[in-house]
Amino acid sequence: MIKLPEPIDRVVANLLKAANTKLPPDIGWALEAAAGWESDPLARTQLGAIMDNVKKAEVLGRPMCQDTGIPTFYVKGRFDASIRNDIIKGIRAATETVPLRPNTVDPLTRKNLGDNLGEGMPSIHYIPTDDNFLEIAVLIKGAGSENMTRSAMLNPSDGIEGIKRFIVDSVLDAGGRPCPPGVIGVGIGGTADECVAMSKRALMSPLDRENGDPVLKEMEEDLFVKLNGSGLGPMGLGGSTTVLGVKIKAACCHTASLPVAVSIGCWATRRAVARITETGIEYEQGADL
Repeated sequence: MIKLPEPIDRVVANLLKAANTKLPPDIGWALEAAAGWESDPLARTQLGAIMDNVKKAEVLGRPMCQDTGIPTFYVKGRFDASIRNDIIKGIRAATETVPLRPNTVDPLTRKNLGDNLGEGMPSIHYIPTDDNFLEIAVLIKGAGSENMTRSAMLNPSDGIEGIKRFIVDSVLDAGGRPCPPGVIGVGIGGTADECVAMSKRALMSPLDRENGDPVLKEMEEDLFVKLNGSGLGPMGLGGSTTVLGVKIKAACCHTASLPVAVSIGCWATRRAVARITETGIEYEQGADL
């Protein structure tokens, strides 16, 4: 564990506030670009309302959406087991100070503990490395987008075209429920559970960061065109801006399997990252995981 310049729980609380009150720059730029090319009057009105909401949230320091979601954390670098307790403390503090809406409930009794914690919460993915830093990243998803997560075990013979059909169908079937335009995270391969996890990690990647795999990059570009040509539009009310970007991650899988998963980020694809070294903390709003 490196020597920390600031307590982890305070860093976590800051991340949760930043993710909920400040839209990542790349998402903001994509929204502005969309407003420039959008020709549908109703779609332009929706995009204008979104951008006005974003500006007010940042100025007032208040969440940009009433559903402040459930956070998924990614911890990378050097750390020890105590970091889970620090993250829990940070969530509890942010729930009170930001404030965050208490969203976690028991799945059967629906009892709400009031602090965004509970059995199995928070969700934390650990990525230990020998790097001389500690990186904490958070992705926040509300129920509107999280409920539209889709996964399937396709036949290997379905190939790339079958994968693309599944992705397009998943987004269009979701309609306006995940509050488009947003970002589409896709996982291909791995095991069934890893595939869904990859699709969510894909949402952490900034839109202006190119995919290093030329095949995946071409798929992202093709899907971006197809989905924006679907006519679904902002909030599902029509227009040429259905998605702001498509991000794909892939892993090797069993010879007889072809897992595919889709995680949809709403227009407020909320993410934030803190990279901590012994000399200080750098806050960013995206990461490749």
